[in-house]
Amino acid sequence: MKRPSQRRALTVEALGQGGVSIALSCRTFGVSETCYRYSPQRNADNEKIADLLLGLVQVKKTWGFGLCFLHLRNVQGHRWNHKRVYRIYRELELNLRIEPRRRLKREKPEALAVPDAPNVVWSMDFMADRLADGCRFRLLNVLDDVNREGLGIEVDFSLPAERVVRSLNQIIEWQGKPLAIRGGDNGTKPRETY
Repeated sequence: MKRPSQRRALTVEALGQGGVSIALSCRTFGVSETCYRYSPQRNADNEKIADLLLGLVQVKKTWGFGLCFLHLRNVQGHRWNHKRVYRIYRELELNLRIEPRRRLKREKPEALAVPDAPNVVWSMDFMADRLADGCRFRLLNVLDDVNREGLGIEVDFSLPAERVVRSLNQIIEWQGKPLAIRGGDNGTKPRETY
């Protein structure tokens, strides 16, 4: 399917060859007679808008269409429609290229050292899930890093700091005190606590 302007051009070309009426040519190419007879009216304001836009962009190089339009409307007091101004802005090819966001280069985390004896380093982490009725609950898991043995799992709807401390103290009473505890909830890098 061709655009209306292309179909209008085909209609004009067919009429130029002669022997065909306007009505038949328009029906053949799917163009209304009104569209065929329409001649666009160039407004003198368009040139004024173009000059103002070019002047603004030269002075304010970082301004995009939004700031240019607001300046024309609010500061200079022109009452032109934003669609009209944007059409001229695009025709002048003043669109600013949007720079892609720079990605942060993250340091690769060091490989976690695996201890060679049990009860040297523990890992603790929080998990969350929902019950069938939609109620949310949390879990605190404490594991020994050597054999991945679960030393303790605390489950409740809320796990305040006092409850976590009490749970860790209880595990220390049963297993003894480790040299380090790794916690994984603060950022991507595991945190070690001694």
